[in-house]
Amino acid sequence: MSNASKPTNKFWTTLALLLLLTIAGCNLPAASPPTPDLLATLQASTPLTVSTPALLETPSASPTPFTVTITPASLPSDGVPSPSPADGLTGHIVFTCQIFKVQARNQICIMNADGSGYRRLTTDDSRQHFYPSLSPDGKSVVYAAFFETDNYEIYELTLADGTVKRLTNGYGVETSPEISPDGKFIAYTKYNVSTGNYQIIIARRDGSEAGNIPRVTGWDPTWSPDGKRILFASDRRGAVQLYTVRLDGSDLQTITSLPAIRGRSDWSPDGNYIVTYSGPAWNRELYIMNADGTNVRQLTPSGGNSQGPSFSPDGKWVVFTAYFDHYGDDHGCEIYVIRTDGTDLRRLTNNDYCDYQPRWGP
Repeated sequence: MSNASKPTNKFWTTLALLLLLTIAGCNLPAASPPTPDLLATLQASTPLTVSTPALLETPSASPTPFTVTITPASLPSDGVPSPSPADGLTGHIVFTCQIFKVQARNQICIMNADGSGYRRLTTDDSRQHFYPSLSPDGKSVVYAAFFETDNYEIYELTLADGTVKRLTNGYGVETSPEISPDGKFIAYTKYNVSTGNYQIIIARRDGSEAGNIPRVTGWDPTWSPDGKRILFASDRRGAVQLYTVRLDGSDLQTITSLPAIRGRSDWSPDGNYIVTYSGPAWNRELYIMNADGTNVRQLTPSGGNSQGPSFSPDGKWVVFTAYFDHYGDDHGCEIYVIRTDGTDLRRLTNNDYCDYQPRWGP
């Protein structure tokens, strides 16, 4: 599935590599914001051009065995139904909408959680926009957009009036932004085209005082509900798996032992569960597990090539991208929701282009 002038061949090569690794991205009290000392540590930590030593992991962080319980849910013979009022879907979902059927012109769209109120947010037809997420208060959307060849930056769009502010100003591919639960900070991925290194960056909400989490390489960060940890994907030990780490780079924990982790995952609002996706191309499924990686189970019915999950604000549902109704069609990905027990699969979108990378918010 997942640009003002025409990109160069080098750009397309870089973007293809990036998308292969990263496609498709509170009820607990907010944590105290990082101290100035922590921000200074992040700013002064490992540069992107240096290969870093592995951070020692705690003894409890060994990968959990790969055990999966297949959900008993199955697809209706007449297709996936739309939501009904009884489903109680609330909040908004922001996502990447490929309305021009060309990746280089992807846009950011938003809709109500029941699929109504679908509208486009970004207005530049010539530029790539992707990896959106809603702010904790639901008033703005952060996302990545093409700036120049081999350079993506992070932007924030205010929903009330559509104003856009550029948050980052550094050469590289900066993607998958997410605002901290207290609304004061952002986490995002920075990919260095020259070195091939990925790092998790923490910055203030306005993009200032940015620095990478020390000794950590990876992508697609998401905050724990208390704001104290970051969940991310990494190939630091070979196969791509999910990890969590404190903001200062300490207490790195291996969470998964799945065969083909991709990237964007999410943490439930109560902090108890993690949802992710895994599997080979066109055979991906969602998996839900305890926050420590135990009790892994397949959430989605098999056969939809499901990916890119995000929890609802009440923690009862998961939104994701899949091809249940248009399997095998490159433009057939739609947005679906499913309860966290694997029941009540619903389709939210039904377009002749791809809607993907959904993120649920207020």
